[in-house]
Amino acid sequence: MYIEQLLLKNYRNYTELEAHFENKVNVILGENAQGKTNVMESIYVLAMAKSHRTSNDKELISWDKEYAKIEGRIKKNHGSVPLQLIISKKGKKAKFNHIEQQKLSQYVGNMNVVMFAPEDLNLVKGSPQVRRRFIDMEIGQVSPIYLHDMGRFQKILQQRNHYLKLLQTKKQTDMTMLDILTEQFMTLASKIVHKRFGFIQLLEKWAIPIHEGISRGLETLKLEYKPSVDVSEHLDLSKMLEVYEQKYFKVKNKEIERGITLFGPHRDDLLFIVNDRDVQTFGSQGQQRTTALSVKLAEIELIRSEIGEYPILLLDDVLSELDDYRQSHLLNTIQGKVQTFVTTTSVDGIDHQTLKEAAAFKVEAGKMNRIQ
Repeated sequence: MYIEQLLLKNYRNYTELEAHFENKVNVILGENAQGKTNVMESIYVLAMAKSHRTSNDKELISWDKEYAKIEGRIKKNHGSVPLQLIISKKGKKAKFNHIEQQKLSQYVGNMNVVMFAPEDLNLVKGSPQVRRRFIDMEIGQVSPIYLHDMGRFQKILQQRNHYLKLLQTKKQTDMTMLDILTEQFMTLASKIVHKRFGFIQLLEKWAIPIHEGISRGLETLKLEYKPSVDVSEHLDLSKMLEVYEQKYFKVKNKEIERGITLFGPHRDDLLFIVNDRDVQTFGSQGQQRTTALSVKLAEIELIRSEIGEYPILLLDDVLSELDDYRQSHLLNTIQGKVQTFVTTTSVDGIDHQTLKEAAAFKVEAGKMNRIQ
């Protein structure tokens, strides 16, 4: 799939923008703070209905404006379809093929993107929260049910934490309500973790050969999902639920004492193991970068295997962060297969055929023009 056309209105520093892209590499050049990343972000937001840079949607709306609008025309295997997202202070409205979607979880997945930005190099060495967010965003693109379950889980987790606080401060004493919330919490937790295990196994299958290629056969990568309860990928949902119930009875008093949920998918992690050593703790910076790159390239292949076509790749200021060898590997992998957007201040020093054949755009003060 690829995006043919992008229209922006009142989006960050763009009052109006209309751009047409090609199904190959599109390079967006410009100095810092001119709006390169805003274009990239808008494509991501059109796909995911949320930004990778901020959780506050109001920041996406131009100063003093009531709303921001992103429209795109996406070419897929079965034809060309329009997408529209309107972000206002009241919330978001999404349309796919001119039809308003009742839930954002129904909208996400119509356009698939993989974003690789400098902060993604923190996937390995960053906090568990970064890795959980990565897992949730990627599964959400190929599984609307997962997104729906995740939304419900977050709500129940919030309610459960609130109720535990009331029990902690003795404003409530009724345990029945806690048991009801916990039952709903554990049912969703089991489904989410079960799905995550399956996703990590698939991702690992694609990442192993990619990592081996980048490391010239010297390294073997393993991905290991680290749950906060003693469950594994070999358990079915009912067995998983039993383990969660056992955990609940073990930590119930401690949770009330502390007023917070102490187990569940929101406390899980993902480990990256290279040559039997944890890369986060023992890996060099080079190994951490190779791992992050391998996982991102694996993500592209995983999405293609799930939906039957390649996603759109967004490389936001990341080429300058990679050495020549990793740059070349990345560009060789995507060549002729994936519509790719690259933002950079300059392509000097990147000697690769893919970039020589790319469509180029110049961004200056919230205006973007094609370079002929």
